[in-house]
Amino acid sequence: MLNNGDIILSVKDLHVKFSLRGKVLNAIRGISLDLHKGESLAIVGESGSGKSVFTKNFIGLLDKNGWVDSGEIWYYGMDPDHPVDLAKYKTEEQWQTIRGKEVAMVMQDPMTSLNPLKTIGWQIEEALKLHQGLKGEAASKKAVEILQDVGIPEAERRAKQYPHEFSGGMRQRVVIAIAMACNPQILICDEPTTALDVTIQAQILQLIRNLKEKYGLTTIYITHDLGVVANVADRIAVMYAGDIVEVGTCEEVFYDPRHPYTWALLSSLPQLGIKGNDLYAIKGTPPNLFNVIRGDAFAPRNPRALKIDFEHRPPYFDVSPTHKARTWLLDPRAPKVDPPEIIRHIRNIHVGGVEE
Repeated sequence: MLNNGDIILSVKDLHVKFSLRGKVLNAIRGISLDLHKGESLAIVGESGSGKSVFTKNFIGLLDKNGWVDSGEIWYYGMDPDHPVDLAKYKTEEQWQTIRGKEVAMVMQDPMTSLNPLKTIGWQIEEALKLHQGLKGEAASKKAVEILQDVGIPEAERRAKQYPHEFSGGMRQRVVIAIAMACNPQILICDEPTTALDVTIQAQILQLIRNLKEKYGLTTIYITHDLGVVANVADRIAVMYAGDIVEVGTCEEVFYDPRHPYTWALLSSLPQLGIKGNDLYAIKGTPPNLFNVIRGDAFAPRNPRALKIDFEHRPPYFDVSPTHKARTWLLDPRAPKVDPPEIIRHIRNIHVGGVEE
């Protein structure tokens, strides 16, 4: 259920660019999005759609050749009456007031986030000293407590061990523990289960859910797999070519998707394949973001594209108060275009099944 609480982060018409080999790449193309306090938002899309770049702007981790060209990122977490515009932050000193203690990030490869030469306990204590002001015995005790929170058995003994003594799933728990030691309001999880097997994936997602409830976190999941977010997200934002093309509650995006790209993503899920049919694959490749994109960026890969899709960028059309999509198919003047068979199949399961 979508939590309609206070807005904690509000992005307005954000444009982010990168300079590469003397050319300018338009990585984020005018995104606006509100994040509500206490909700779980999943940002989904193919690799290269801009998911990680978008969220790195909330924590000051853009690569040196990238910059916010225009737009605003209002953060309300520190003082709701006096929000700060993160898009204007330039210095490391400014970002240190946000990074970790307000917004923390869990990266997809835990080994690159951990120092192989320091014990697990030391690494968690470092975050506690920096962000919670704990030292000595108090920091050690709290570090063990956080390790227990993230489901690591024999936490006191394991705090004295090094990263190479932990399995991949356990290392990911440690990275989450370090993020939690910062006591953030927003936790960004960037493909947190990519390198893990299915059983461990489910455990990590359940762990993040439990921490969200215990600490009142607002969580953002970044993933290319819609199937992963089905059980963890309140809302889903679908990204394509540096833009959010559809956003709605988890139920709305799964059972009543409206953008052809969302149809394509759902059709590609192996678990939704129909027996005897070939697994669906999205034809073509994403557009070159060095070029100016005319119309709907997905049009060249969309077998159901209208003529106008190649000429004019569609605005957002409201499907419900919580659901909107950037597609000309929702214009009252558009011809009726049926979604693919598999999308109709998902709807039928929902309407005829126990969920309704």
